[in-house]
Amino acid sequence: MEAQAIGIILAAAALAGFTCSVALTRAARRIATRVGFVDRPQAHKTHAAPIPYGGGSAILAATLAPLALLLIAISTLTPEWIEHTLGESLAAYAGGARTRSAHLLVILGGGVALHLLGLLDDLRPQGPRRKLLAMTLVSALVCWLADVRIAQFDFIPAGASLALSVAWIVVITNAFNFLDNMDGLSAGIALVCCAALAACGILAGQVLVPALALLLAGALCGFLLFNFPPASIYMGDSGSLLIGYMLAVISVRTSYYDSGAGLPPFALAMPLVVLALPLYDFVTVISIRLSEGRNPMRGDQRHFSHRLREHGLSKRAVVLTIYLATAVTGLAATLIPGASLRETMTILAIVVGTLLVIAILETPPRKES
Repeated sequence: MEAQAIGIILAAAALAGFTCSVALTRAARRIATRVGFVDRPQAHKTHAAPIPYGGGSAILAATLAPLALLLIAISTLTPEWIEHTLGESLAAYAGGARTRSAHLLVILGGGVALHLLGLLDDLRPQGPRRKLLAMTLVSALVCWLADVRIAQFDFIPAGASLALSVAWIVVITNAFNFLDNMDGLSAGIALVCCAALAACGILAGQVLVPALALLLAGALCGFLLFNFPPASIYMGDSGSLLIGYMLAVISVRTSYYDSGAGLPPFALAMPLVVLALPLYDFVTVISIRLSEGRNPMRGDQRHFSHRLREHGLSKRAVVLTIYLATAVTGLAATLIPGASLRETMTILAIVVGTLLVIAILETPPRKES
């Protein structure tokens, strides 16, 4: 019965996110077109005609609406009624959600704050320094108030753990903002990463964190129906900052390593493996811009998706190639818990090999003399 209850929760989360997202994305596209909230072609943009924004707001609302209903339900219905009506297992999970509701509200508040920051930037560019400062402040508050921490060990000071957590959220948030450079790319990679993190959480015996990952995955899937090449709506910075932030937080809140189980801490590499492709793009783009003496936070067409396009691949072929590479690293990550040193090194070799294949594919084509 417990497995059935878990299945119901996870399936309901994914379906709720998808259903809300389809309806809200369609509405957002219509409203944005009507009011002129569109992304117009610019120097570093690849589209030729204005495309409406609003997808980020649809993703946010599709994530918040089911969670709001859940929080209202567990705060108004008595535990006895829930147990009598839905069963003991679902009542236990509802109780767990109730005890974590304060932290969840803080996490969602951080997502709303970054969504608004992105929305403001979509309307009028705010500049990279201002955005980076705002992201850092929001991340620090969320990590402090919601206890979102990585590397919590006795030999690591609490301040160092907090700093690492803030840095992780800022980097992943920016990584998905960087990936929003081609139709369906950032949202599709985020969808694959959400699925991988949900699988990791389920294997670790979690329910609420995987449910949140699948809720976001459902919202992204609904949005992708309108964003997959050729896109008819964009999520803008209001969406890319949101999904990067949510994935960063979910990756921290997912259980990878039980220090009391007596196993080596190899599973701590899992979030790095799941998010290997976004991190690869982030590092390579920053490196290229710095080597050329340019601002690393200024947009351009030097992302690996653009470099793959230079080889003649269509937009669909590019995003599908990157989806597949992300799926390979995500599947590899699910094998890390309980893995031996040799198995962990094999998994890491698979990930490095996948990144090297991408690196080879994106090497600029030779110009015929």
